[in-house]
Amino acid sequence: MSGQKRLPPWHEKFRLRDGRELLIRPIRQEDAAPIRGAFSLLEPQEIRQRFLSPMNELSVDQAAALCTPDSRTAFALVAAEPMIPGEALVGAVARAHILDGGKQAEYTVLVSRFIAGQGVGRHLMRRLVKWARGRNVQQLQGDVLDDNQPMLQLVKSLGFRVLPGHQTPGMSRVVLDLDTAAGRLGEAEPAPTAPA
Repeated sequence: MSGQKRLPPWHEKFRLRDGRELLIRPIRQEDAAPIRGAFSLLEPQEIRQRFLSPMNELSVDQAAALCTPDSRTAFALVAAEPMIPGEALVGAVARAHILDGGKQAEYTVLVSRFIAGQGVGRHLMRRLVKWARGRNVQQLQGDVLDDNQPMLQLVKSLGFRVLPGHQTPGMSRVVLDLDTAAGRLGEAEPAPTAPA
């Protein structure tokens, strides 16, 4: 019998390139307070890139809504310290929700600058793709500010197309067709905690 405890579904350890370990897991109600508290650590540019407008704080209601997705139509993961939800600092949030009709889902991802550039965003995007495919969603889409080059580069590297002519100037709509080869990116990938 193995001495390692098996993690629940959608839970996994993720080792950052700098050696720190995070726990990727579904978002919990208890995460609302730490997420609200960490909001003040975000720079205005990070907030604008994620929320597509300037904000000074995340309200109690906004945090509660983010942390209680409807499991029938939405899914949200966090990359957090490996501590009890409610006590763990949350460094990244990824969310997808199915749009009316059920064939499309929209995603959002926010990765704090404290862990950016270490593969967390890519890993979370792969998990959103896997969830969407499991729900028979045919297309995953999102809106990205044109000046958010790291996110645009990331989604392009994962097979997303950038559609021309967004209705909002300075914004791009990115789309991944999940029934194509590029849309199968969530199926096979290396384990997130490979030994160094």
